[in-house]
Amino acid sequence: MEAIINTNKGVMKVSFYETDAPNTVANFVKLAKKGYYDGLKWHRVIPNFVIQGGCPNSRDGEKGMAGTGGPGWQIDCETKGDNQYHDRGVLSMAHAGKNTGGSQFFVVHSRSNTSHLDGVHTCFGKLTEGEDVLDSIRENDSIDSIQIID
Repeated sequence: MEAIINTNKGVMKVSFYETDAPNTVANFVKLAKKGYYDGLKWHRVIPNFVIQGGCPNSRDGEKGMAGTGGPGWQIDCETKGDNQYHDRGVLSMAHAGKNTGGSQFFVVHSRSNTSHLDGVHTCFGKLTEGEDVLDSIRENDSIDSIQIID
């Protein structure tokens, strides 16, 4: 299974880690298919580290603080499988502590600054195209839509 993340800066294509993080992938796919991510912003962008999105409070017109929202449920971390290292282009679940992820995710810029996240945050996919788009994203750029390809 794959995803196409359409942003205002271009397209990033993702291949999921369905075997290594099945519940995290299923959660992300469910939200994407419902249009949950459409129109959200990349609310946290730290060069040479990550871009982060998926907070419903980042949508235009929302009153909550960006970076604090979720879908209304939490999912368990899946950090024991293979492919659980934060390499460039990896998608990983953001959370406020173990087993508190929901909808927020980040895409890794650099292995050199993210290895400390290994075993803490669930890696659930990796870019197959669009690293140039990853590098061009700035805070408040948009996630226009996410298309799932079964």
